[in-house]
Amino acid sequence: MRVAGQVVVVTGGAASIGAALCRRFADAGARAVVAADLDGDGAAAVAAASGGHGLRCDVSREADVARLIETVEARHGPIGLFCSNAGIAEGNDAGSENAGGAPDEAWARGWAVNVMAHVYAARHLVPRMRARGGGHFLHTVSAAGLLSQVGNAVYSTTKHAAIGFAENLAISHRAHGIGVSVLCPQGVDTPMLRAMPKGPQSGDGVLGADEVAEAALRGVEAGTFLILPHPQVAGYMRRKAEDYDRWIGGMAKLQRAMRETDG
Repeated sequence: MRVAGQVVVVTGGAASIGAALCRRFADAGARAVVAADLDGDGAAAVAAASGGHGLRCDVSREADVARLIETVEARHGPIGLFCSNAGIAEGNDAGSENAGGAPDEAWARGWAVNVMAHVYAARHLVPRMRARGGGHFLHTVSAAGLLSQVGNAVYSTTKHAAIGFAENLAISHRAHGIGVSVLCPQGVDTPMLRAMPKGPQSGDGVLGADEVAEAALRGVEAGTFLILPHPQVAGYMRRKAEDYDRWIGGMAKLQRAMRETDG
């Protein structure tokens, strides 16, 4: 999909990768870029800088996502690209004393933001895109959804689920002209990364948000499903598939090292 001339929505658009996506899509000639975020003031500031507008939206609430889509299309016209970028990393446990130990609230919140937000966007936007012959979804997921997140079972599990939904969305609606891309970086210099326990994601080439946004633009315009700003992730995926037991063993060594450092 060519971004030029499109109406683009970016959730989690007030900061970090989301703000960088807003800037990059505006520079690429999008007709309108809407930044949506739980931080409505932050979204408005980012939107103003990129010539768009900002809206407050809690993506964990279906009604908010539906209202976002309705408001944007009433004001700007059909959404061509919906970037479901908002995400959270609750449940950090560097020592990993119990992979199932995070409280239900952390699991519920991770599931709502990291998975159901994508579902809600598709639920309300797919019928509109089908009726007009197409569109594109960009889901910001993580390399954790392809590999794992040492020290955070909530994040790893929900990001795996996000990949599963994106695959099904792409398979189900390619015939309807709807494209899907998943953006799966490793470490990105954001507050989320800095809040997480030290691990492979922060020691294997941390990128800036603008670099990730550039990769996202190239991937969307090429119609690529899997966008890997860190190309080494493809090699890790191959090794995982080739010898799952060996890969588990290597990840367990990383976990042990993190546990010893944390202790």
